[in-house]
Amino acid sequence: MTATLADVAARAKVSPATVSRVLNGNYPVAATTRERVLRAVEELDYVLNGPASALAAATSDLVGILVNDIADPFFGIIASAVQSEITGPGGRAGGERLAVVCNTGGSPERELTYLTLLQRQRAAAVVLTGGTVDCPEHAEALGAKLRRLAGAGTRVVLCGRPPVPDTDAVALAFDNVGGGRLLTEHLRSLGHRRIGYVAGPAGRTTTQERLAGHRAGLGAAPGGDGPAPDERLVVHGVYDRQSGYDGAVELLRREPELTALVAANDTVALGACAALRDQGLRIPQDVSVAGFDDLPFSVDAMPALTTVRLPLAEAGARAGRIAMGREEPPPGGIARVRGELMVRGSTAVAR
Repeated sequence: MTATLADVAARAKVSPATVSRVLNGNYPVAATTRERVLRAVEELDYVLNGPASALAAATSDLVGILVNDIADPFFGIIASAVQSEITGPGGRAGGERLAVVCNTGGSPERELTYLTLLQRQRAAAVVLTGGTVDCPEHAEALGAKLRRLAGAGTRVVLCGRPPVPDTDAVALAFDNVGGGRLLTEHLRSLGHRRIGYVAGPAGRTTTQERLAGHRAGLGAAPGGDGPAPDERLVVHGVYDRQSGYDGAVELLRREPELTALVAANDTVALGACAALRDQGLRIPQDVSVAGFDDLPFSVDAMPALTTVRLPLAEAGARAGRIAMGREEPPPGGIARVRGELMVRGSTAVAR
């Protein structure tokens, strides 16, 4: 027979109301009593009625984590860090919560669909990661969704994406502009003047911010005497290795005297490195290469990749704590997360 709440109460020698308080996490219970109830739940294999519990409470035990591509280490690291912080006292069933990772594939429509589904499930929290599309219509629809979620009691945290105005969503926004500028300033300081750039998809906020930083870095020499941005030296693609390979080939076709190449992220940079080698060019002796994010494989590349380290795990963990109400949001609900320049063997003085 399926165990009931009354069975758990009898096994733990407490009242059914005390069992309910432990499982719902909505009332203080002595630690010894809580442990006794949870032990009885485990022994009897008692399963809380999730939908009914969610209806009785403001929210459920569900936490949604929206990513563009879970196979991309950038998103995997953030999602893993968020999930590590969403357990603990305060939730039903002893504090355990169910993390649901929603893979949007970068689709604005799918993002809105997942938010609607999470609202229907009365999610306790939603964490949206990575950039978004630069589209007024989507921004308006997204703002409306986030306001509805907040109104239903769901905490919303944006991790690695710009703030959404007029919502209660907390934003931990990566300083992509500053990081992009650091990379290009570094190359300029080494004497590079013909610098190619393999950007991400046009129309996405992360792409625009990193490219803006690159353009700012081109004019960052003393006196602002940097070269005017040459749009022939910018190509766009998706955030994967093949785009890096194809982008590097195209940039070399446009400018055979290229001495440095900046990639939209580290995965793109590895593809660019492969293309340069296939063209008979040495890194960094002939062409310097820089990436972005400092993903785990960057230091093991040959040569190790100069990049901007974003604190992905730290930001994800903080987003998880804020989503669970275990850390206060930053002042004004917005925090700018800066990157750190990691200078390694893939960049050298221009020759």
